[in-house]
Amino acid sequence: MLIIVKTLKIGFIGAGNMATAIIRGMIGKGGYQPESIFAYDLNPLQLEKIGELGVQAMASAVEIVKQCDVVFLAVKPQNYEEVLTGIRQAVAPEKIFVTIAAGISTEYIMNTLGIPCPVVRAMPNTPLLLGKGATALCKASNVTDQVFHMVLDIFAASGDVAVLTEDKMNTVIAVNGSSPAYIYLFAKAVVDWAAAQNIENKTALELICKTLEGSAEMLRSSGNTPDELIKMVSSPGGTTLKAMEALKEHGFYEGLWDAMDQCTKRAEELGR
Repeated sequence: MLIIVKTLKIGFIGAGNMATAIIRGMIGKGGYQPESIFAYDLNPLQLEKIGELGVQAMASAVEIVKQCDVVFLAVKPQNYEEVLTGIRQAVAPEKIFVTIAAGISTEYIMNTLGIPCPVVRAMPNTPLLLGKGATALCKASNVTDQVFHMVLDIFAASGDVAVLTEDKMNTVIAVNGSSPAYIYLFAKAVVDWAAAQNIENKTALELICKTLEGSAEMLRSSGNTPDELIKMVSSPGGTTLKAMEALKEHGFYEGLWDAMDQCTKRAEELGR
């Protein structure tokens, strides 16, 4: 069946930061009209805030499901069972669901609903808020290519998208979903150290942000591996080499590996 994508009604159960970022992208670069987007949230303040974008606020999650063709499940993993059992009565087999929570599988959605609805699973990250997101995406076997590309285009309006198989979705959280926090911690350490040396926070923050931007571009477009780029900065007997020795002594690399292992382990614990 051919779907006229822009005529579909898109609903969001949960209207927090991530839902807001996705909706902004849809209205901005995605070409969706605000009146085709619907949202519900338990928090009336969140609902009022998202309503400022021109989307339609609904009275319940059930109303979202009844009204919409595509439903984004934008709630915390711990709340999925309650939400899914609450909307089950309103679900029809043709409803399309998109889950953006860590650890929640497409199979869990279908099993809890009791209906094999098409389900797309996404793992976005918070830079989506600035249109600079990195989203990993997979789909259940019953999702058509047209539906999948529609969802992919929605996330692409707020950043880059990578398509994976579902067995990689818990693991990839450590790569894109949680990794902004590692970067923020690194930046905090740099800025805090600079402050201790009487360098103003604003100056240090601007310098490290520009350094992170430039380093990311070098990784992306220079054609060099991370090891090669490290070597380019590390002159024999120089300051960078001494800094790298200290990082090695304190287990910086191994600590990141452990952090990512723990992130994946927690995703599997949350997973259904």
